[in-house]
Amino acid sequence: MLIEILGTGCAKCELLAKHAEEAARSLGLEYRIVKVKEIPDIMARGVMSTPAMAVDGVLKVQGHVPTVRSLAELLKA
Repeated sequence: MLIEILGTGCAKCELLAKHAEEAARSLGLEYRIVKVKEIPDIMARGVMSTPAMAVDGVLKVQGHVPTVRSLAELLKA
């Protein structure tokens, strides 16, 4: 599973990355987290508000930092 954290590296972006990692670990998933920090790359994915998260190329979160539990539910789907 490829988890992309889209954002310029702000505190909320880092928190989203941390929560995503905790959620993936709690589910025992095989995953890789990649941080996409370049604005043209972020915009190319249709993101209008950061932080955002894509899973295997599908945008799942945009503009907020969900809880670890919420992210685990997204990753299960």
